[in-house]
Amino acid sequence: MTVEALPPPPPIDEALRGQEAYLPPGATEWQPLSDNAYKALKFADAADEAIIRASRSALSDMFSVALQIPNLGFFAGSGTSLGAVGGPSMWSLWQQAMCPDVQDTLSDIAVRVTDTVRYYERKNPNIEHFLSQCDAYLAFNEDAMVSTFLNDVKSLILRACSDFLMNPASDISAYRNLLQKLARRRVRDPRLKVFTTNYDMCFETAASDLGMVTIDGFSYTRRRRFDGKNFTYDIVRREADSHEFAEGIYQLLKLHGSVSWSREGGEIYEDAAPEAVNACLIYPAKGKYQQAFLQPHLELLSRFLEFLRQPNSCLMIAGFGFNDDHLSEPIFSAIQSNPSLKLILCDYQCIAHIHNRGHYGSSPYWGKLRELSEKGFDIHFISGSFSDLVSYIPNLRSASPAEQLANAVRRIGGRA
Repeated sequence: MTVEALPPPPPIDEALRGQEAYLPPGATEWQPLSDNAYKALKFADAADEAIIRASRSALSDMFSVALQIPNLGFFAGSGTSLGAVGGPSMWSLWQQAMCPDVQDTLSDIAVRVTDTVRYYERKNPNIEHFLSQCDAYLAFNEDAMVSTFLNDVKSLILRACSDFLMNPASDISAYRNLLQKLARRRVRDPRLKVFTTNYDMCFETAASDLGMVTIDGFSYTRRRRFDGKNFTYDIVRREADSHEFAEGIYQLLKLHGSVSWSREGGEIYEDAAPEAVNACLIYPAKGKYQQAFLQPHLELLSRFLEFLRQPNSCLMIAGFGFNDDHLSEPIFSAIQSNPSLKLILCDYQCIAHIHNRGHYGSSPYWGKLRELSEKGFDIHFISGSFSDLVSYIPNLRSASPAEQLANAVRRIGGRA
């Protein structure tokens, strides 16, 4: 007997996109965090400040508990580099690479290449799908035109993911605020681990602005070389008769590589301006899954999987659409097998993704995770931008034992 697939849900109201709201485990309705969200979620015309304050208080209490969990991780997807940060979107990369002269109009060379590799999607073109088509074509054909154009596109992606930080209008204050709040935690706890699929240097730049040290797997020699054992090192402050861990240290694991890495033979080195042919990063393509099992990506991915299995762990995810199966599936599996893992998911289109449940371009993992949350799994959804999320994270230094006790009393109903 065959089971017919359920029809897709109706398109979501556009007014709900980007609204600040919170959906805790087991809840059936989003809790508004702002006046606009209150109105968009179809409450009364006049916002009820008491409901908004209660929602913000619930979110603050959740973060106060989450940030005390020993193993703390933050996962940054491509969405964290958009908006005020100025990073390129997949659509802007398509326009720059394929339509450099007239927007939405393919250049002559782009037309020839797409015809050659048989990429005919014109209504909703995708740079990732196009590069995948080129890779598949070149696997069986020697074609100088396609190979040259593919290298040019990769060079453009490399520059686009590097140059935007040089723009004075680029605002990485959300990155700085995030590191200020999360990395300066109790030194007796494991270091904050930041995982990201982004190639850019936002986290490194923000940490440098704050005078913080980034442990990124590279050596501290004159020419920095990647070696996974560097993640096992730490920095201590040594006194005459004692020593203690230094503050403000965090680990950065760039799962898809970086614009500052180059591959030379079998080694990976830090390089301020690598060429596209030797840049050590996983370009957007369907082959990302296979490339993730090459070094150094395999080393970084294995450490991410190890983190997901650790007891007493909390992973905050922002700007990740769950479109990379080699990362989405481990997260989905971990929340089912690790009972002490807490997930906090934030996305600008979080409400739409959960509503769509695999339709209209949303990943089916959103629906799967929502189903687990409805069953009581420790999965929290926050609708809003990366900067919205950072603004709601409390400063760890302010969470004194007395304040933690007061928060616990309020949570069990002792509000007076």
